[in-house]
Amino acid sequence: MPALRSLRLRPVPTAAVTAAAAAGAAFWLTPWPAALLIRGLFYRGAQQLVRQMRPHAPAVSERLALDYQHDGGRRQLDVFLPPGHTPQDRAVPVIVWVHGGAWISGSRRDVSPYLRMLAARGYAAVGVDYSVAPGSRYPRALHELSEAVQFLQKRAASYGLDMERVVLAGDSAGAQLASQLSAAVTSPAYAAALGFTPSLSADHLRAAVLHCGVYDLEAMGRLTGVLGWGFRTALWAYTGRRRFAETAAAKQMSVISHATGAFPPVFISGGNGDGLTLQQSVPFADRLQELGVPVTRRFWPRDLSPALPHEAQFQFSRPEARAVLEETATFLDSLMHAAAAADQPAKRPPV
Repeated sequence: MPALRSLRLRPVPTAAVTAAAAAGAAFWLTPWPAALLIRGLFYRGAQQLVRQMRPHAPAVSERLALDYQHDGGRRQLDVFLPPGHTPQDRAVPVIVWVHGGAWISGSRRDVSPYLRMLAARGYAAVGVDYSVAPGSRYPRALHELSEAVQFLQKRAASYGLDMERVVLAGDSAGAQLASQLSAAVTSPAYAAALGFTPSLSADHLRAAVLHCGVYDLEAMGRLTGVLGWGFRTALWAYTGRRRFAETAAAKQMSVISHATGAFPPVFISGGNGDGLTLQQSVPFADRLQELGVPVTRRFWPRDLSPALPHEAQFQFSRPEARAVLEETATFLDSLMHAAAAADQPAKRPPV
């Protein structure tokens, strides 16, 4: 067989073998290489969503890049207010939005167009940056979000904020953080177990808005495919342990096990093409309803085509995303108007 006899295998240079082995070891020994790869993918995906939302975002009043950390840290937040709103106007309810990014990426700017839309509907919509993994680990982000709320409380008069009508909201990993903070605010026992004193009181937390989130970390370990690999890498980075499901952090982050009947009313959603919907959002909604928490769901039939992917609420090229925004506003309006009426002092009868 002349063709085979003429075929010569060239030796692979030792340096190339060593480099390949080192790269493989790096991916096995530390989450950093994979986390940075995923961060880049998330960044590109977030920018695509921003481009979809931007044409729908109206001009509103803004207070941007506010340093909120009392210890001189670099984390910032943005406050979007109704058009023309001034501190002398009646204070408006506050939506504190926690961006997604699998705990390892993301920015408050990823949700700015969406927050402008909410602000145009009569709210102060606040986008908060927080520290992400692998450079930061659990529970630092949770504490930073509480610091952000404290900052808003101290400056409520300056910006015209009603900090007695607060909504905690988030998407993806941000929904996990928003739900965990909601659970800590409404359950003193859970907050004590976390060693954490939230700056927000339960009486002032009026609702939670949770899109495509994570609420049961044990179940996350059962995810398969690229989605499973990505979230396992992210949770390894965030908790500091490859076998994250066995950590105390994972048990604390699984809000499905810690929510109580005092959890605020919830609007919860997830796309029919998102692997987290049936595994995370639906079971959490079911659990909250079992506890007696008012739950408004926005899920879609399994056969909806094309399927709505992760972060469906930001896919503004789709009518379903635009409808979710209106449904979210309706949900919040009903609660906030009821809260405002309940908080009004009783009128004295005429003499």
